[in-house]
Amino acid sequence: MKVEAIPTTNATSAAPSAASTRSRVVIGGKVFFLGTGRRKTSVARVRIVAGEGKFIVNDRDANGYFTEVRDQKMVRAPLVAVNLTTAVDVFVNVHGGGFTGQAGAVVQGLGRAIALYDPALRKPINDGGFLTRDSRMKERKKYGLRGARRAFQFSKR
Repeated sequence: MKVEAIPTTNATSAAPSAASTRSRVVIGGKVFFLGTGRRKTSVARVRIVAGEGKFIVNDRDANGYFTEVRDQKMVRAPLVAVNLTTAVDVFVNVHGGGFTGQAGAVVQGLGRAIALYDPALRKPINDGGFLTRDSRMKERKKYGLRGARRAFQFSKR
């Protein structure tokens, strides 16, 4: 398998930027656009390529991987927002966290990949909130407490 980066030039310099060469790669003659998404402890690596609408998550169909209807709709929302459901194939590797966190990571990664696929689609993707990182994380447990904020039961005697 041959991996070749397509350099894109920056307006301010003649050398390609590191981010632009990593975001588009040629594998087997096909141009893949890459996007990384994160949510809670989940990380999703998303690759999109012109195709007929396949959506593969961890070597399984997206509807087979995400069993909740809410998650199935959420991961396809960026494609529906820009009418690309049947124009591109999506390949995702996701790990960490639970299914809802993984779905949120896929949404952000897919939004980033679509913005690279066609820069004209960046505005509707951004307006839909698909490029925004949800920064909410689990709060750490503190010493002297049972959880992050929950104290042990108080006993007067």
